[in-house]
Amino acid sequence: MMKGGMGNMMKQAQEMQEKMQKVQEEIAETEVTGEAGAGMIKVTMNGRHDVSSVNIDPSVMEEDKELLEDLLAAAVNDAVRKVETTSKERMEEVTAGMNLPADFKMPF
Repeated sequence: MMKGGMGNMMKQAQEMQEKMQKVQEEIAETEVTGEAGAGMIKVTMNGRHDVSSVNIDPSVMEEDKELLEDLLAAAVNDAVRKVETTSKERMEEVTAGMNLPADFKMPF
């Protein structure tokens, strides 16, 4: 009886690992867009934090350099937060129903 229970646990752990790997791959391909300055600066990145595009409204170019730099940094930070939120939500979907401790950290 104990042996069967352990085998079942191992099977469940392997299935969860496969699901998590699939979700991690999906997250890596997910694109999010961070914005700043009411959408005047937009930064698009994937789940690996690779920036694929930066769009700057022409009106921002008329402003000073510091404003542009601040808005660009804010847009990148917004995109990073969106990647992190998306990753967390997707991983919570995979681990739903598991009795993991509240402070359990996934290895990623």
